[in-house]
Amino acid sequence: METKKPVGIWIRVSTEDQARGESPEHHERRARMYAESKGWSVQEVYHLEAVSGKSVMAHTEAKRMLKDIRDGHIEGLIFSKLARLARNTKELLEFAEIFNKEGADLISLHESIDTSTPAGRLFYTMIAAMAQWEREEIVSRINASIPIRAKMGKSLGGLSPYGYRYENKLLVIDEKEAPIRKLVYELFLKSKRRKTVASELNTMGYRSRKGVPFTDSTIFGLLRDSSAKGIRRVNYNKHRIGGKQTYKPESEWMYVECPTIVDEEVWNECNRIMDEQREKNHRPGPKSVHLLSGFVHCTCGKKMYVYHGEKYACKVCKISIPVQDIDEIYHEQLRTFLLSDTDLATYEKDQDTEIKEKERLLGILTEEATKNRKRMTELLNMRLEKELTKENFIAYHRPLEERMEQLDSQIPELQASIDFLKIQYLSSDAVLNGAKDLNNHWGNMPFEEKRSVVEIITDKITVDKEDIHIKLDYRPSISGNAGKSQSNL
Repeated sequence: METKKPVGIWIRVSTEDQARGESPEHHERRARMYAESKGWSVQEVYHLEAVSGKSVMAHTEAKRMLKDIRDGHIEGLIFSKLARLARNTKELLEFAEIFNKEGADLISLHESIDTSTPAGRLFYTMIAAMAQWEREEIVSRINASIPIRAKMGKSLGGLSPYGYRYENKLLVIDEKEAPIRKLVYELFLKSKRRKTVASELNTMGYRSRKGVPFTDSTIFGLLRDSSAKGIRRVNYNKHRIGGKQTYKPESEWMYVECPTIVDEEVWNECNRIMDEQREKNHRPGPKSVHLLSGFVHCTCGKKMYVYHGEKYACKVCKISIPVQDIDEIYHEQLRTFLLSDTDLATYEKDQDTEIKEKERLLGILTEEATKNRKRMTELLNMRLEKELTKENFIAYHRPLEERMEQLDSQIPELQASIDFLKIQYLSSDAVLNGAKDLNNHWGNMPFEEKRSVVEIITDKITVDKEDIHIKLDYRPSISGNAGKSQSNL
């Protein structure tokens, strides 16, 4: 049985939203309806109704949500609009980067963004570009300030490297630690073993700055640290997360001059030796050169692998198929993946008509709800002014109250239906337009681009003795219900 995708719902309703009658319960129902239409399972609801959008990252519910994402408890988050997730652009970028890194999806109903769809994935691309621009701006400012701070003798932040200390905010040689730091390089050039260096230093009675014995990992860090040759790396580390040091992107790292402890030739030779050792111990495996690797399965359920560069084969069932043959079959299948121009025009017209009809109905129901609320308020005021008896108030008010209960149920359901249609339409449109000339350009496309297309539109390829079953994703049907397309060849 297929497991339903676990998702969460993020509720943060503004005062303006509530004034328009959009309560937290309204937004939750709308999100639940959308999840139901996608076949997802709502696991958590995160409530931030009274929280300002200026900064939400530190809120308890936001922390709980991010922990659930990292733990895999939920794999997506549904919310009414991006401004309800975070008004702060910086936090919005941070949320998007975290979700993208964890392979989780963001679903904004108002903006028709669902990153579980191909069109929605463009959102992550745009967010990444914005984040890169922001990082470059920060780096530019830091680039300008760090050399000035260094020349002024100000601390650049963080602990001083082993062998150095701060004196009047200026990094200088530490007379006690520097000889030990230099000895590390000399011993490594002789033994070429980090454990041996650590053992010899400990035997001599030397200890690290924390007063504990040296280890091979400590020696590795000291050998790699370029400060010893007069080039100090700064602005590279983030805070520790779960006891593990995390690092910023290399594009943000800075290098400034500092006093030298060893000659540059000595530092380079030690690091060349370590690079050579790592190369021997961690030789990378061969890069995949097969277009459909990972998607080809045997009818028994096991993945089929390419042996001797010629055939996909299942060692259990002894079924095989030449790589060239299945690649050609896949290419041929792409010809029938797209709808014809006539079918596509019909599909777009039908989708547009259905969305407009539902939006028209939504407008009618919303207008009726507004009038009902106004009438209910008028009746209440009349009762307070004793212009209505209790019996007359109940007689007039109760039908309006019952109708409001119906509208409060119908409106979110209708909104969710429109959300689903819009997002599905955008997803299908992105795939169709992006793949329209695929067949004509397939032969000239680089391998990496072909592989990207395969990963986006391919669900599974199953091979048995006589047939090949190819499942492709996101092919819209004329009825407007997008789904999987399966061909048996």
